[in-house]
Amino acid sequence: MTALPLHLSSEVATARAEGRPLVALESTIITHGMPFPQNLETARRVEAAVREGGAVPATIAVLHGTLHIGLDPERLETLAKTPDALKLSRADIAVAMARGQTGATTVAATMIAARAAGIGVFATGGIGGVHRGAELSFDISADLQELARTPVTVVAAGAKAILDLPKTLEVLETLGVPVLCYRSGAFPAFWMTDSGLPAPVRVETAAEIARAHAMRAALGLPGGQLVANPIPEADALPAEQILPVIDAALAEAAAQGIAAKAVTPFLLARIFEATGGRSLTANIALVLNNARLAAAIACELGGMPPATP
Repeated sequence: MTALPLHLSSEVATARAEGRPLVALESTIITHGMPFPQNLETARRVEAAVREGGAVPATIAVLHGTLHIGLDPERLETLAKTPDALKLSRADIAVAMARGQTGATTVAATMIAARAAGIGVFATGGIGGVHRGAELSFDISADLQELARTPVTVVAAGAKAILDLPKTLEVLETLGVPVLCYRSGAFPAFWMTDSGLPAPVRVETAAEIARAHAMRAALGLPGGQLVANPIPEADALPAEQILPVIDAALAEAAAQGIAAKAVTPFLLARIFEATGGRSLTANIALVLNNARLAAAIACELGGMPPATP
């Protein structure tokens, strides 16, 4: 059987040996979310937010075929300067590793890597979901299936606002994925605190989220849980401003025949231009907010006894 080429950074390896809480972080925000040097600065800020919360950050990426759990400063900067890094999900991460390629991990791939490294909590910006028009295109993110398969708690500002949010929630319910809205009675929509959809479940504390994570393991339930953490009100974009911009970007993508993995980066770039950069500022704010909550959950989870079915 082929051994998994897995490398732990010295910080992550030390944290594991000492039993300290860890938070997984994805890397597509670095390679596909924003330009250099802003991507590197943001990655450093997100890692710092996790550390300030009492946990250890583990930014995940595939470098020359090796799955890295945690990136030292030099590797983090190298990845930030790699314009042709692949965007890896469940379907292609193994092939990329077998070929010795370099790629950034999406939500799905980061969950897979976190499980391989024994990390139970993961912070991201927003998950993928059911794209608008999916009844014709069948374009549904692998993130949803991964949440149903892989036992990792994912902290996100809901699903990306460019998606069909009612269908995304419906698929998550069908797959048996808990959607826990943090201190909110509404499901958030990335740049917006309120999607107009009610919270499937409202939770108030990191400890409550950690207990739910542990209880799923005790019950032997597969899959993880989605923690929908609204962007701070001060950083949010009003719906009346952002929704017309999203509709215009979607129409442009359709007119140009942009599909599959190219859709989200295209839409985010167009929305960035149309908002004068405010969408990216909000994106950074929500990722930092999610990193802080994920650190709190990881610290609570780290203090719990192992679940026994």
